[in-house]
Amino acid sequence: MPDISFQRIDTVTLPCLMTVPEGAPPQSGWPLLCFLHGYGEAAPLPPEQGLTRHGPWHEAVPADVRQRFIIIAPQLPQAGDYWRLVAGDVEALVSKALAEHQGDPTRCYLCGFSFGGNGVFDIALAQPGRWAALWTVDPTRAPQVPLAPPLWVSIGQVTRRLQARFIQTLHLQPVTDEEPTGDRLYLDEGADHINSARLAYADQRIYSWLLRHRSAG
Repeated sequence: MPDISFQRIDTVTLPCLMTVPEGAPPQSGWPLLCFLHGYGEAAPLPPEQGLTRHGPWHEAVPADVRQRFIIIAPQLPQAGDYWRLVAGDVEALVSKALAEHQGDPTRCYLCGFSFGGNGVFDIALAQPGRWAALWTVDPTRAPQVPLAPPLWVSIGQVTRRLQARFIQTLHLQPVTDEEPTGDRLYLDEGADHINSARLAYADQRIYSWLLRHRSAG
């Protein structure tokens, strides 16, 4: 487990860990990154263990990522593909973090791994206008309809089986350079399910890509 000082924010149903950058925020406020975990990280696993197993707090992720974003990660009370059922709780956590820690409501980004990647699709569809950009890592199913916000799909062993469907439904283009600028991108580095997360969340290019996008707030 990385040596990180977490803050705790909760709703009635969801515990949530958070880190806030040190120092003064930018004039518009800190960008916010919300991470949705996968099947194996739900309660009763302790949040500090489950929510650092993959995602932006994993030990392989450069520490300066935590200095660029407020990062929050809620934890489901039990494992399953049902982030859509707690979309309102996630929204409440985001709003609370923005209000209490000088967050920028125009730079809120939603990311997730595996079932959490499915949750990115579900919550984005339920909350049009909230998210400036989306990032999903090896999700297990494609959405039935396109998504409006800019989207990055990190493909691993699971998504690869349905890669053509993801590309067609979401109108994705491959990442072809070191500074990706498109709004509908996918990247397949040939990794298995777990290592697709390790590679994705350690990739500085993706965080920089997210920060290029703003919503109406």
